[in-house]
Amino acid sequence: MILGKPARLPMLPVAWTLPSVLQSPPVNGSSKPNAPKGRVCALDLGAARVGVALSDDLGLMAHPRGVIAARPRPKLLEALKELVTAEGITRVVVGFPLDMRGTEGEAARRARLLAQEIADATSCDVELFDERLTTVQAKRALDASEVHGEKARARIDEASAVEILQAWLDARAARKKRARK
Repeated sequence: MILGKPARLPMLPVAWTLPSVLQSPPVNGSSKPNAPKGRVCALDLGAARVGVALSDDLGLMAHPRGVIAARPRPKLLEALKELVTAEGITRVVVGFPLDMRGTEGEAARRARLLAQEIADATSCDVELFDERLTTVQAKRALDASEVHGEKARARIDEASAVEILQAWLDARAARKKRARK
């Protein structure tokens, strides 16, 4: 289902909700799918590392939280489960790597499968959010803050996760604003 389009991305971002069980009510008992009671976490999935970002307590700003090794998969899922418990996370936003035409390729199919595994392991609502050009934006942000070379390569995954989460938070705020009118 299409949830919104943040102003920060030039392409139309698309989000799909993957509750723990397909199309069931949200696991956290909320009747509103866009009203998480806890914090929101975003993940930028990579082959070697998964970038992590968390929302602040007000749900307005995204903050980097480092990276988690992507392999082996059971350790990744266990680390995410611990993070969800420790930080009070109720929703996980997973970067969904659509191609520039907006269609799903092999990477998007892998992300969809991992998102379902994350939902099953954490009992959180998991949402797929279009991540087109977030790595480019993250690289520009790192360049602007004068982070280059090895340091930039080490931080690009978490910076991308911040871009994904901030776009999602902005889209949610825009939806709420439109709903009030």
